[in-house]
Amino acid sequence: MRGIVIFGVGSSLVVDLEEGLRHAGTPIAAAIANVPGEVHLLDRAPLIGRAEVTPEIATLRYLVPLFTPVNRHGAVLDATGLGFTTPHRLCDSSVVVPRSLAAAPGLWVNTGVTLGAASAFGPFVLINRGASIGHHARLGGFVSIGPGAVLAGEVTAGTGASVGAGAVVLPQTTIGAYATVAAGSVVTRDVPDRCLVLGSPARIVRDDLEAFDSDEDHPVLGALQ
Repeated sequence: MRGIVIFGVGSSLVVDLEEGLRHAGTPIAAAIANVPGEVHLLDRAPLIGRAEVTPEIATLRYLVPLFTPVNRHGAVLDATGLGFTTPHRLCDSSVVVPRSLAAAPGLWVNTGVTLGAASAFGPFVLINRGASIGHHARLGGFVSIGPGAVLAGEVTAGTGASVGAGAVVLPQTTIGAYATVAAGSVVTRDVPDRCLVLGSPARIVRDDLEAFDSDEDHPVLGALQ
């Protein structure tokens, strides 16, 4: 059996992953509806439920096209519970990948993204359409970057952080773990952990955002850190 498994089809973003895999010439072996709800697949042929995951399917590489970090993290834990052990990496064929990029498994870079040199991405980072990531970026595990967002050079984002569509993060700025930059915001200074910031310049409007448990002791995710 060959091909990639899409794990989680409840996000409308799944259609971009379908297109990206087909542009790469990579067959989709299965697309798993791991929770009840709407399915957004363009092609329903590979769709299966959790109960239909066989040991053979679980040997395949997989990707999770859920944008919100906590949702993506939960789906990855669900996948590993079903026996999946090997995340895939996919940079869309439209993306020029620097030789100096260090990327952990689970990375998905959508179409039209610009990646700077000498950057390092943790496991299950998701970078959406048309975003621009500057040189020497450090993105922790499960970071999400929205469409059209701009991260200037030497930006760091902690585990589970997200940057909304069209936001701009100025150089040498740190976005804390589990923090969120609202769409269209301009970040001019460091953002503490678990804070929501918005506006231009961005200001803190919440400091109690959800965090997920550490993966250090998880048999699969801990090894990817």
